[in-house]
Amino acid sequence: MIDTKNIQQAKNQIKKEKSPIIVKAQDLEFNRKIIETNKIDILLFDKFGHGKDKLKKADSSLDYIIAKIAAENGVTIAFDLASMRKSDRKTKAVLLTKIMQDIKTCKRKKCRIGLFSVKDEKDAKNLMLSLGASTKQAKQSITF
Repeated sequence: MIDTKNIQQAKNQIKKEKSPIIVKAQDLEFNRKIIETNKIDILLFDKFGHGKDKLKKADSSLDYIIAKIAAENGVTIAFDLASMRKSDRKTKAVLLTKIMQDIKTCKRKKCRIGLFSVKDEKDAKNLMLSLGASTKQAKQSITF
């Protein structure tokens, strides 16, 4: 798993990494550049958003452009639920809102989604359905 904020270091680590190549998401600019390399398999979101949320849109470091490029390049957008488990109720609600928004974005652009840190695959698919994923997305989702 590649976890760096420097785009050049990430590209160098991608060349050395074996499949599946997992990169932790950072800010919008980093995410877009790393997806455009066309050599990663999974973009993992563990911290949702780096800026302040707006009234009608939560900042989640995933936008339509990144989702479209991910769909074209076959990159899976994955969400790590481990950080959410350790949070208090209010933080969990905010994180679930951001995941719902990201799932909606992925649904519109038809990119694959996945969940990390799940115990049961059936529960993971049910969670994805309750967060707004289509049945096709839930069936095709990847769980780790």
